[in-house]
Formats: sequence, C-alpha cells, structure tokens
Amino acid sequence: MIDFWLAATLLLLVALAFLLLPLLRGRGAQREEDRTALNVALYEERVAELKTQHAAGTLNDEQLAAGKAEAGRELLADTEGAQVQRSAHLGRAVPWLAAVMVPVLGLGLYLYWGASDKVELARQFDQAPHSMSEMVARLEQAVKAQPEAAEGWYYLARAYMVEERPADAAKAFERTVSLAGRDPALLGQWAQALYFAGAQQWTEQIQALTDEALRIDPQETTTLGLLGISAFEAGRFAEAVEYWQRLVATLPADDPSRAAIQGGIERARAQAGDQPQDAKAAPANVQLKMRVELGAHVRDQVQPGDSVFIFARAVDGPPAPLAARRLSVAELPVELTFSDADAMLPQLRLSNFPKVELVARISRAGDPQSGEWIGRSQAVDSSSTQLQQLVIDQSEK
Repeated sequence: MIDFWLAATLLLLVALAFLLLPLLRGRGAQREEDRTALNVALYEERVAELKTQHAAGTLNDEQLAAGKAEAGRELLADTEGAQVQRSAHLGRAVPWLAAVMVPVLGLGLYLYWGASDKVELARQFDQAPHSMSEMVARLEQAVKAQPEAAEGWYYLARAYMVEERPADAAKAFERTVSLAGRDPALLGQWAQALYFAGAQQWTEQIQALTDEALRIDPQETTTLGLLGISAFEAGRFAEAVEYWQRLVATLPADDPSRAAIQGGIERARAQAGDQPQDAKAAPANVQLKMRVELGAHVRDQVQPGDSVFIFARAVDGPPAPLAARRLSVAELPVELTFSDADAMLPQLRLSNFPKVELVARISRAGDPQSGEWIGRSQAVDSSSTQLQQLVIDQSEK
C-alpha cells in the first residue's frame, strides 16, 4: 500500500498548493498596497509644504505650480508597476481552515466509500499463494469484498472441496447458483458437495439436483460420475456401470481421467457378475436410429448456437425422457442412435417400452422443456432397426 499512500500524499500537496498560494500572494499584495499608501501620504505632505511657502510669499505662482508638478512626477515614479488587487472578504482563517478540512474530508469519504480493501486484495492476488489455506483465505476475503461476484464464490467452493470441506463447499455452490443461475454443471457440483458433506448418504435434495442437471444436459459429467459412485456404494453395480459408461462417452480420448473411470467400470462389472440377473435387468440389443434435420422454413429462423434437445419418451409410460442428447443447430442435420446404454435411469430403458416417440426441440435459452421450434415423430417400435426421420418444423410460440 506504500505506493498508494505516496500518490495520495502527492495529490494532497497539489491540493494544498491551490489553496495556500492565493493566500501567500495576498500577503505580497498587502505589502505593495502599504507602500503605495505611504507614497501618497508623502505627496500630500509635499504639496501642503509648497502651499505654506506660497502663502508666506517664499514661492510665487509659477514656482508653486512647478513644485506640484515635480511632486506628482515623483509619486507616479514611485507607484509605477503597482497592480490593483482585488479585495478579499474571507480573511485569513477561511483559506487555512479549507486547507486542513479538504484533505481530512476527502480521506474520510474515501475510507467510507472507497475501495482500499479491493486494492489490497488485488495486490495479494498478484503474488502466488504459498499454500492452499492461503488461497482459501484470499478467496474468502474476495467474496467478502464482492459478495455479488458469482465467480469468486465458485472458486471458493472448488477450493473448499480441495481442502475436504464439503459442507462449506455446498454452501458456496448454493450461493453461486443463486447468483449465476441453474447451470447443470453447477447443480452437479452442488449435489456432489452435499453428498460428501452428508457422509455419502443420498437425500431428496441431491436427487432433485441431479434430476434437474440431467434434464438440462443429459451428458453433465459431474452428475453422471456422482450417480455412478452412489450406485456403486449402494451395491447397484449394473447401474454404476451404465452411468460411468455414459460418462466415459462424453470425455475426450486423451482425457487422463478415462483410465480411472474405466477401472471403476471393470470393478463394477466384476461385482455385478456375482449377482443374480433377472430377465428384465438383462441388456437388450436396442438400436433406435434417427436422422434429425431442420424444416426448410425454419433454417432462416434459428442461429448456429441455439441448443437442440433430442429425446425419446414412452408412448404409454412416464413423461420423463428415456434417452436424451444435446446438440446445437450448427451440427444439424445429424444421424444418431439411442440404446439402453443411453437410459436416463436404469429402470427407464428403451427396451422396457414397446412404443416410443422421438422429439427434437430447439431452445435459444437452453431450456429442454420449452423452446421456439419442435419436431415430433409418430409412435415408433423401440425394437425398430429402420432409420427414423425427425424434422423440426413446428413453432412452439
């Protein structure tokens, strides 16, 4: 902070100069005014003396006139160069008082409304922290100084998770969601923090968060990983395999976490092999293929970045999607396949329902439940191997 106070002192000196220089100049002007008054008094005294001599007969009229003229020239010579000064009615006390009060008032206003804490915080973040605890302390100061900054709360929540403080992380994630909106990635991380904060016990709140996250983005990685962990810990190994397989499918080929997740899949498969399998749980070879494209009159009404939600739902069954995929308008037209591996929930497999409806919705706001344009298919056999045509050509407005 030393450079800040040096700059503030320099500005203070400049302000004092503006206030005090006129006062000091006023003193010089007063001295000049006193000298002029003295010259005038001497002139009047000389004229009076000449008049006395004229009355006594010592000087005649011509000599009197010449003496007055000479005295006048001397007065003009003495006062030449003197400047007329403005008279001030404030006196000396007011400028000195202003010189003291202005910087004091300015400092008080700065401390009340200023950003000295943010300046100091910025200086701290310019230097790398020496430990994770120091980073957490800095982030706590940041959210205290800027409580409406969602980014600060998010990084604080992530730091709490690294420090194995999931309860604090859950509160920070909740604050982040309240500021940044219900982004599926944030919902997944909030649910994960709640899960570990509650000693890995599943709750209704966690279920609601994971359901909402997958409704918005069926490929949300943190949520899929959390559901796989929960299923594995509860002994539902087949479910764990399904969730982790969906997770692996979303990761890039060079992602370092793929190996760890694949190892978890193998362990879950080995555990599932020791459990009795019923016919309903056995995987079915469902391959529901479709081609999704835009209607001719819709192409000029959408933007490349608009979200496209494609899902299959049972004709006679629950309204929740059986399988879903999220793309963008720029990726259309596209051919894709839904199978039991894409099931949103293990009990809602495509193979469990004989008839399904395919739906594709365009939502500029990224909301899978409402949008601007939609396309629907007729009832389709879930076991059909034919390529289904799905055209987005109906307005939802």
